[in-house]
Amino acid sequence: MDDLDRRLIAELRADGRASLSELAKRLGVSRGTVQNRLDRLIESEVILGFTVRLKSVADDDRIRAIMMIEVAGKSTRRVVQALRGLPEIHALYSTNGAYDLIAEIEVANLGEFDRVLSTVRSIEGVARSETSLLLAPA
Repeated sequence: MDDLDRRLIAELRADGRASLSELAKRLGVSRGTVQNRLDRLIESEVILGFTVRLKSVADDDRIRAIMMIEVAGKSTRRVVQALRGLPEIHALYSTNGAYDLIAEIEVANLGEFDRVLSTVRSIEGVARSETSLLLAPA
């Protein structure tokens, strides 16, 4: 990946709906160059897909949280598999430090939130967890 690839990715992050012509204009290259670069980034799996970003108002009522999870022994693979089966977990990351995993949780209400916390804590191999609600963007 070179500087042009990084700039192209930055433009796509800012506006994933920009046309090839618009991207070419912003980057100062031809439309064909943008198409070739984009095709190569997709083929080499640097770009894995495209997604929809919602206006924050669309999910203002949702409850979001970050859960840090410590895994006991060598059961990380089993714990990750169980966590990936929970639709309320929108992202899962391995990390370093006191905790082994970080899960992004999103639910509709506090009842669902409590149920998800209980479910995660009951997964065999979860030694402990700490959860923080996300209140407002800083």
